[in-house]
Amino acid sequence: MNEIEKNTQPLLHAIGFDRLLHSDPQGVARVRFVPRPEFAHTEGTIVQGGFITAWLDNSMAFAVVSRESGVGLASLELKVSFLERVGVAPVEAEARVLRWGGSVVFLEASLFAQDGRVLARASSTGKLLRPR
Repeated sequence: MNEIEKNTQPLLHAIGFDRLLHSDPQGVARVRFVPRPEFAHTEGTIVQGGFITAWLDNSMAFAVVSRESGVGLASLELKVSFLERVGVAPVEAEARVLRWGGSVVFLEASLFAQDGRVLARASSTGKLLRPR
């Protein structure tokens, strides 16, 4: 377990966070999530979109922290495109910093099935929250 994982919030574990697979100082993070049956609708076969949105949003926060330790992220805008249904099986989200400003950051993330298919994509504008 690395320093970033040690500081994860309880909410992250409640929504299926499994582990941080990769992070680098360029602002890239790859995160594994394991959905539980209670996250799904349609007779338990499709994960509800709010969980998918939260996974993508949190993976982008990991990308920010990977670039600058101790910085938080407040999402100002978030757009999600659901490309395929997400079943109750492990998924991986990869997020990256597109542009890093003084107080604003632009991010993107993709959610992948175990076979590599892209299930959802997100883009976000966020406010960087630095300790005072």
